Amino acid sequence: MQIPDLGNLVAAIGGLGTASFALADATKIGRNGGISNTGFGSIERAIAQLYPQASRATSAPDSDERKLLDMLHSNWIYGVALADQKAIAKSLIKLRLSADTAPAFARATSVDPTVLVAAAAGMTRGAALTPEQTNVLGRFDLYLTALLDDGYHRADQRYRNWSRVLASVIAIVLAVAGGWIVFADASGTGYFGTDNFWLAVLCGVLAIPLAPISKDLTSALAAGVKVAQTLKR
Repeated sequence: MQIPDLGNLVAAIGGLGTASFALADATKIGRNGGISNTGFGSIERAIAQLYPQASRATSAPDSDERKLLDMLHSNWIYGVALADQKAIAKSLIKLRLSADTAPAFARATSVDPTVLVAAAAGMTRGAALTPEQTNVLGRFDLYLTALLDDGYHRADQRYRNWSRVLASVIAIVLAVAGGWIVFADASGTGYFGTDNFWLAVLCGVLAIPLAPISKDLTSALAAGVKVAQTLKR
């Protein structure tokens, strides 16, 4: 295979990867956000540590935890920056800190529930906090940050992995279909199982890891060809 052909092949595989990611992304028009909904379960489990049994599927629509989860879900499927999502979630939870929610929040963050209840009540009244209450609030803030970091990072990893899986399946289907259009015989059955069929499958498999770097690889190969041509002269 000629070097220029290799460059064209890399560009074609990269284009296939880009198209498959675009088609996977198109599933977001679904009712719950399609592929973008993947991973939100990890965030729900993190919130459930603060609100036991919190779930968008089972919580009452007018419950506080359902309203919180709906707001977090909208940010998640919209694709708000991860750091911003964590900051929003943290702010919304801290706004819900009260004498009623403090016991559950204290259990989830391993702080003294009595002191946290007193601190929450004092904040509601606008009273000055004692050093002990300030210390407990600081520890609550740190633990809440770690809890949300864990939930959002797991969710992001799961979303990325499943996006690649879906895009890989789409890329293989597109590659096989394209190969069938080009190489199939008159009966349409002489293509499957042939070398061209397995080459198409291989291109589909390579499309996903090559998609983000195809432009760089193509540019590098083009530069290499130019160098080789210069040396040949």
